[in-house]
Amino acid sequence: MINISEIKDIYPFAPHFFKIKDYNYHYVDEGKGEPIVMVHGNPTWSFYYRNLIKEFSKTHRVIAPDHLGCGLSDKPQEFQYRLETHIDNLESLLLSLNLDNITLVVHDWGGAIGMGFAVRHPQKISRLIILNSGAFSMDWIPLRIALCRIPWLDDKLVRSANLFVRAAMHMTTVKALPPKVKKGYMLPFQTYEDRIAVLRFVQDIPLAPEHISYEVLLEIEHGLWMFREIPVGIVWGMQDWCFSPRFLERWKLYYPQAQTLELADAAHLVLEDAPEEAANFIHRILHE
Repeated sequence: MINISEIKDIYPFAPHFFKIKDYNYHYVDEGKGEPIVMVHGNPTWSFYYRNLIKEFSKTHRVIAPDHLGCGLSDKPQEFQYRLETHIDNLESLLLSLNLDNITLVVHDWGGAIGMGFAVRHPQKISRLIILNSGAFSMDWIPLRIALCRIPWLDDKLVRSANLFVRAAMHMTTVKALPPKVKKGYMLPFQTYEDRIAVLRFVQDIPLAPEHISYEVLLEIEHGLWMFREIPVGIVWGMQDWCFSPRFLERWKLYYPQAQTLELADAAHLVLEDAPEEAANFIHRILHE
């Protein structure tokens, strides 16, 4: 178990664990009421949602899992870290909790994983809150991400040098992260073994039909239409170089009913750059 005592004042949540095979799948479960499920991306963990958890657990039951290989979940070295297995894991947890009327919040890879669950169980979803993310096919990624996918170099950059996590602490916000917040993001990824899922996420980006996760992503994309009749809120950091505004425009095509908060002075980790603006906007969506 990772020692989080150094960040307990900003991440004060009791740990909960769900068994995925023989592995511990960690999740936050705070508050009571209608459920809000928050799904993170790479290389973050439920820590990213800490301020939203504190705010919305006053009125709702907030569930925020850590994908296997991330956060306080186990990091098995031989696990198949694929889009489909991440969806399977999330599905197993949420079905075990018997949740309905879910407000689903997604960010980064959480877009594809969270919407993967939603497409399987559309009757359980009452609202969508979409942060900088995607859940549809794209044939392009930024060069700095592509470099981390080059065979033999990928392992050295992402796992040995921890470059992906370190870079995320400097390249994903407009405002500099406070030292304790940086520590919080990096705590779960201290060793080569800890960073197995970080690399697998990068390798699992499906850019072409021959990729193992391509068909899974297409199934999700083809199911997005099912949520055109429910409230959707989109919060977007417009200075995101990875999930750039071109992703935002795609989401708007799928959800013409969406209310959108476009933040000119925020980047990929939009909840770090604009926590109050995002929370106030989400409050409005929840009361629709």
